[in-house]
Amino acid sequence: MEAPVDHPDDVLAIDIGATNIKFARVDAHGRARSSVKRRPTPYPCPPERLVEWVVQRIANSDVERVGVGFPGEFEDGHVVRPGNLSRPGGVGTEIDDEMDARWHGFALEPTLRRETGRDVRVVNDATLAALGCCRGVGTELVVTLGTGCGLAIRADGLRQRVRDLGRTSFDAGRTFDQALGEQARARDERTWRRDVVMAVNALAGEFGAVMVYLAGGNARRLSLEPFAGRPYAIEIAGNEVSLRGAARLFA
Repeated sequence: MEAPVDHPDDVLAIDIGATNIKFARVDAHGRARSSVKRRPTPYPCPPERLVEWVVQRIANSDVERVGVGFPGEFEDGHVVRPGNLSRPGGVGTEIDDEMDARWHGFALEPTLRRETGRDVRVVNDATLAALGCCRGVGTELVVTLGTGCGLAIRADGLRQRVRDLGRTSFDAGRTFDQALGEQARARDERTWRRDVVMAVNALAGEFGAVMVYLAGGNARRLSLEPFAGRPYAIEIAGNEVSLRGAARLFA
């Protein structure tokens, strides 16, 4: 009988979204060793409930290294802003001020490390996607399109700190999440496509991007044709780059 194969460099990739949480075991190159599982994000979602959910998934795995993407502004192991997680019923419900305050400053990475005893590394979800697709040449911009909208920028391979795009103003009366998120797409996909192109052009110009990647579940709904002739290259990276990004957290 053959001994089981040991893969000490494997990573458990967990990509937390405002609607679903995606997770899979990946190798050191970010290639999935198991099927990618998706579960609904639990709402209401105070810090303790999300920690319990993630800790259970880690406990069910024998992987010692865990890479996590968080759907909000995140710095140095701590939540700065929780994005849509402070909405008790998820996207489409109002922000709960008390839950929002509980998330602000929450030490998510240290808490997950303490509760699991594993090497857990947490970054913003757009940052995780950027790790999975950026090539490290020039200024690269990543726009994630899913339940909401996220932004990450890398300059010659180095992460640049940027604003939490989702809650900022897109135009009069709408935030980027409201204009480019799933609810807007489901309501009027033609207008959503137009707004995505407008937003990408503006962001690429603002940051001087030479390369733009469209990531997240709704990126596949776009084509490259509307971006022809722009002063930047563009690529539809898709929804699985976060798995590769989780592995690269440990590179």
